[in-house]
Amino acid sequence: MGAGHHHTHDGLHSHGHSPALAGHGRAFAVGVVLNTGFVVVEAVYGFLSGSMALVADAGHNLSDVLALLLAWGASIAARRPANTRYTYGYKSSTILAALANAGLLAVAIGAILFETLRRLIDPVEPHGMTMVVVAGIGIVINTATALMFLRGRKHDINIRGAFLHMAADALVSVGVVIAGLAILYTGASWIDPVTSLVIVAVIAWSTWGLAKDSMRMALSGVPGGIDESGVRAWLSALHGVVAVHDLHIWPMSTTETALTAHLVIPAGHPGDAFLQELADGLEQRFGIGHATVQVETGEAEECCIDCG
Repeated sequence: MGAGHHHTHDGLHSHGHSPALAGHGRAFAVGVVLNTGFVVVEAVYGFLSGSMALVADAGHNLSDVLALLLAWGASIAARRPANTRYTYGYKSSTILAALANAGLLAVAIGAILFETLRRLIDPVEPHGMTMVVVAGIGIVINTATALMFLRGRKHDINIRGAFLHMAADALVSVGVVIAGLAILYTGASWIDPVTSLVIVAVIAWSTWGLAKDSMRMALSGVPGGIDESGVRAWLSALHGVVAVHDLHIWPMSTTETALTAHLVIPAGHPGDAFLQELADGLEQRFGIGHATVQVETGEAEECCIDCG
């Protein structure tokens, strides 16, 4: 019994672990190697051909390589066991990685935008055929990498971020190919920096979604796929429960969700079978694998000091 509490305490602890990131180690490795090599090729040919669109895409791909490395490192850290200092382990490192990835993309946007505006003021005629060939290679590499993350994108924000990065890169490369063909056909040098601006817009769009989701996780917000009111209603409808208070739902990592709640059950502790069914229901219905529930009889004048 904690200080200031005058009712019965009964705990439930349920633990579920998702192997989403752990199962993509090979995909991360292949993605990093392929994209690192392509960044070098694209940047070199971009500068040699005078194509800002290629340079912009190379900058975007470089940020994606760093994002893959961060997510990969976080997936390794998340598997480290808990200790007396970090009792949840290092699972939340995956959230920090997602937040850092959004920051990297924002930096890439600023650098590319600066150089693009400079090229609009002082245009350089790019080599259209070089753009077509190099961007064509990018389509193949980015599409292949995106497909490796296709299966796990619905279960982890870092996997989804990797998939979106690679898929967006493939689409951007398609745009560079079209721009290169247009330059070959018309000879208009302004097409290249304008294409670069379109690339910046695509990166900004994907960055906003990733930044919003990762920030919500970093602030311990309720994960996007979980309805807090739905969880509260389900708990309230359990046999013997007359009230639910002090309900908190937050992400422990990009794949695992935790919950704490106080259930007022006047008849007293309902037994371990009830608690196990509750844990199973939370995981199956809402994907909440870490639950801690405190059972109260409601006899105290105040249910809890911290209750809002």
